[in-house]
Amino acid sequence: MGIFEWAAGVFEWIAGIAMTALGLGAWLRGFLNGIVPGPARSRLAVANFCMRIREKCGRSKRPPLEDRFRFVLCWLEGDGDGGGTKIVNDAFQKISGVELVRSARTVKAEGAGDDWRPAIQKQANAILRKRRGDLAVVGRMEKSGNNLSLGFVPRDGDGTLGQGYQQFELDGAMLGGDFQEALHEQIVAFTLSAVAPFASNEAREKVLEEGLKQVVEKIGILLDSEEIGAPLHRADLRVAHGKALFALGERESETALIKEAVASYREALKEYTRENAPFDWAETQNNLGIALAAIGERESGTARIEEAVAAFHKALKEYTRESVPLHWAETQINLGIALAKIGERESGTARLEEAVAAFHKALKEYTRESVPLHWASTQNNLGAALAKIGERESGTARLEEAVVVFREALKERMRESAPFNWAATQNNLGAALARIGERESGTARFEEAIVAFREALKEYTRESAPFNWTVIQNNLGTTLTGIGERESGTARLEEAVVAFREALKERTRKSAPFNWAMTQHNLGNALARIGEREIGTARLEEATTAYDNALTVFDPVRTPRHWKRARNALEKVRATIRQRSEEPR
Repeated sequence: MGIFEWAAGVFEWIAGIAMTALGLGAWLRGFLNGIVPGPARSRLAVANFCMRIREKCGRSKRPPLEDRFRFVLCWLEGDGDGGGTKIVNDAFQKISGVELVRSARTVKAEGAGDDWRPAIQKQANAILRKRRGDLAVVGRMEKSGNNLSLGFVPRDGDGTLGQGYQQFELDGAMLGGDFQEALHEQIVAFTLSAVAPFASNEAREKVLEEGLKQVVEKIGILLDSEEIGAPLHRADLRVAHGKALFALGERESETALIKEAVASYREALKEYTRENAPFDWAETQNNLGIALAAIGERESGTARIEEAVAAFHKALKEYTRESVPLHWAETQINLGIALAKIGERESGTARLEEAVAAFHKALKEYTRESVPLHWASTQNNLGAALAKIGERESGTARLEEAVVVFREALKERMRESAPFNWAATQNNLGAALARIGERESGTARFEEAIVAFREALKEYTRESAPFNWTVIQNNLGTTLTGIGERESGTARLEEAVVAFREALKERTRKSAPFNWAMTQHNLGNALARIGEREIGTARLEEATTAYDNALTVFDPVRTPRHWKRARNALEKVRATIRQRSEEPR
């Protein structure tokens, strides 16, 4: 045991005995600062130690944060005098709604090659759990002293480690003024972009949105300034600008901000050429592809997504498996997602097969051992592409592959650590099993699908995720109808009716007219099947109402296939009602 650990134990024991003494924590901190000499890191260790004593004495409990974020800044590796750590600390002082906790611990990169990432993640997650933090900022000062390498690790996740450390140039920052301001804003932009997916409530969304808007505005002012004249420094700022714009744009239904991010990345690429900055050029091509794909998802057609595919292919010219294996794997995943999106909008399976190939490549480096959550996410994406191919092909081979892959993903996508991701994969698994069930006799696969859907609904509740809750209720109803059609009696069909009516509580005609009409049609089908098996016409009358509702949205011009199916079903039910009405009683 070291002398400091021994002293910490003694003082903690003393604090426990004297916890009733007013102001003991403050006195002890002053006392220790007086007798423990050393640089900033020693003082920080003392401050952390005294904070723990105050917490044990009940005077400084840290509640879980609901209205803001808590970031933990770890002492940077190789930062002897604390200069780099101070730069990052100063940057965070500019973010409102964020509580910064500084740790004297250094998260060290252990292992050779890419083996250091799991060690970093494990250490960072342990610190976050202890400090109840949302994001750990870790990294190192390069030996030259001119580069700061940072990683952003969210609680119980891989964070940005799959892409490696983000590099920040320090040469101009030491001059102060606009140079230091530019570095601070870059760090803030990357940090907020990293934590953006974890804004779990309205209060945190507000904090994130305000912070991103501020950094977008400040970087815009800096780019208009003539002080930041070096081309590569301006390119660095444009990339940070693009990251912040993209994170903001993802939170809006319109694409204007994401288009601004695209413009910012393209401006950066005028300076980041493959010849003078190959790594930065490849990284910016990757960011550009992500932004273009996001626009393409919100537009009809595939033109923007094709542009994204081209950008990812360019990035892969420098992001090779041999030189930067995890960057290569990340870009393969982005490429696969874009190809799958094109494949969904086109007939045939060619682009979906390309997507499957890209995901398989990524899994050569994104292993379960090295980056478990990225591995699970990639398995989920692979399963979705396989399932889509399986839907378009006869037989069940590709659907069976998808089921295997989704179950692999669930080995790491666990409810305890990643509840929404777990629920998403359960839903995907259920959908694949239901498709197999439609093509096989019996109900065994349908029953498995129902189990998966009901598991998903444990996390996708109406309160926490109304859209996803509605989708799964509709999927559950459709599967229950499939079982009910193959069984005697009406019990499962009645369950289906309940599920469809639950879905319609959120899936309204005003908010989602086409999906509302689809669920009305599905409800009509379940009611019609019950009505066929029962005497009287009550359930058949309910079915006609549901079909009539669907036909207020479906029309023979815009949705001819859906209109025809609903119209035929309605006429069949009405004919049955007429026939029963004419029968002698």
